[in-house]
Amino acid sequence: MSSNFKLLVKDAKQVVLVCKNGEKFLTKDGMQNLAVIDNGSVIIGHDGLIKAVGTAESIESQFRGAVFDKVLDAAGMCVLPGLVDAHTHPVWAGDRVHEFAMKLAGATYMQVHEAGGGIHFTVSHTRAAAPESLLQALRGRLERMLRAGTTLVECKSGYGLELQTELKMLDVIDAARRTMPIGISSTYCGAHAVPRGKTVEEATEDVLTVQLPAIQKQMAAGSLKVDNIDVFCEKGVFDLSATRHILQAGKDMGLNINFHGDELHPMNSGQLGAELGALAISHLEEVTDEGIAAMATAKTSAILLPTTAYILRLPCPRARDMLDAGVIVSLGSDFNPNAYCCSMPMVMHLACVTLKMSMPEALAAATINAAYALQCSHTHGSLEPRKQGDLLIINAPRWEHLIYQFGSHQELIRFVIIKGNIVYENDKVLDL
Repeated sequence: MSSNFKLLVKDAKQVVLVCKNGEKFLTKDGMQNLAVIDNGSVIIGHDGLIKAVGTAESIESQFRGAVFDKVLDAAGMCVLPGLVDAHTHPVWAGDRVHEFAMKLAGATYMQVHEAGGGIHFTVSHTRAAAPESLLQALRGRLERMLRAGTTLVECKSGYGLELQTELKMLDVIDAARRTMPIGISSTYCGAHAVPRGKTVEEATEDVLTVQLPAIQKQMAAGSLKVDNIDVFCEKGVFDLSATRHILQAGKDMGLNINFHGDELHPMNSGQLGAELGALAISHLEEVTDEGIAAMATAKTSAILLPTTAYILRLPCPRARDMLDAGVIVSLGSDFNPNAYCCSMPMVMHLACVTLKMSMPEALAAATINAAYALQCSHTHGSLEPRKQGDLLIINAPRWEHLIYQFGSHQELIRFVIIKGNIVYENDKVLDL
């Protein structure tokens, strides 16, 4: 065994593994009883993978004489897995701060949409934007997410609604993936809205016969990497039939199905997702009991987005019913111009308060289960040997402070580490 390693994080007050038996997801009681080691240490190798995690005493005796490129003394601090954000729309131009005022005055999401705002406003600005400016904005947003503890993030296209802009957005996501330490799962979301002047049928046809074939060609040539396919399945947007055709076409190309469903109206998205073998469905504010049961059976993850319900004053998704039914519940920030939140600690806090989740459930939903929703739970989402060495060190005596403190992650997070490399170090952290 090599006696030379990249990083030793030693003597942490708590090391939160989340899982310790290679689970790909957690449900029900498993989400309440997370694996935690008191007075623990973690070792990460030069390949960026976790080599060992255990009590400080056992790690010290097992690796006596080992050499480490870097040693971090985490005495009095807690170590957690890097957070996973399972749903974001981070590539766009033109903010919608003016629409926030409209919504506060009582306008609904669909009223703003029909008045030419919402997605259409962002589409016109994103179509006009140069790739370089989109990439610069994306980098800034991803860096903010990273500083708030996110080490793996799902990024959607969907503000083009036609081939050239969708490809431009996917290329920008790819460029960020290649040049930044944060992990990225890329999602094609060309069916995010029906473009102005087109019918649902015409928009569906364009996605199926123009956009997807062009994306498949670039993927086959190795010039583009896309992981997931998404559709906004909603009344007045893409109906169940159009959604089924687009998702199936994406699945046939090898993409994971991960779509928006049952946000504003019950659309039977849960049943459709289960039938198609969807990896995940997001939103689900209006999901039915039948949809919940179908998702639990099919092991389709529910990506809940507490920020959206909060900002749009929508009814909250029924997290407790989903958890009780054994659904794999995960969390996302839904970062977009309509819900400007980069912080998974804030999302977890809102999940506890507004969705009535416990703190262990919220952490599992923002780590192992969010990783499962992106088909990455074999490499991400928990601190176990052979998984990627992505972790946070927080300056607090109990891990729950990351959720309990509302909006103060910038005062708490001392280090963010990806593949054993310190990618963010915050020396302004204050003692509690």
